[in-house]
Amino acid sequence: MNEENQNVAAQQETGAQFTIQRIYTKDVSFETPNSPAIFQKEWTPEVKLDLDTRSNKLDEGVFEVVLALTVTASIGEETAFLCEIQQAGIFTIAEIEEVQLAHMLGAFCPNVLFPYAREAVSNLVNRGTFPQLNLAPVNFDALFAQYMQQRAAQAEQATADA
Repeated sequence: MNEENQNVAAQQETGAQFTIQRIYTKDVSFETPNSPAIFQKEWTPEVKLDLDTRSNKLDEGVFEVVLALTVTASIGEETAFLCEIQQAGIFTIAEIEEVQLAHMLGAFCPNVLFPYAREAVSNLVNRGTFPQLNLAPVNFDALFAQYMQQRAAQAEQATADA
């Protein structure tokens, strides 16, 4: 509780604002291209998860952030299921520095959206009558740091080439 009070006090001092306006499913798709034959096979899938995030400015201090997940389960060369979801949110983020804004849009907001996307994937897989699938947590801070390092390396390479 003390940490929360410190965060609120820091926000009041800096004037920083963060509000979740809305969280919603933007797009969802579930496919079982090899059914019903896939149900006759032993369930030893290879599960692949692809993540992507994007954001766009809707208004001054208002942003939409979209977390796109694609989960593919395959048995050998055959696709058991393909689940795609775009979980989105509208966030008010104001009175913060540009570097902090990039972190909020690239890591913090996707971290807020992930549990909703994870639940949607689990429900879709269940409705497809496949065994339960619970996605492991994702460290969006580490992914964002890796992305920033790649951008810095690309900028360095571009400077060296010029």
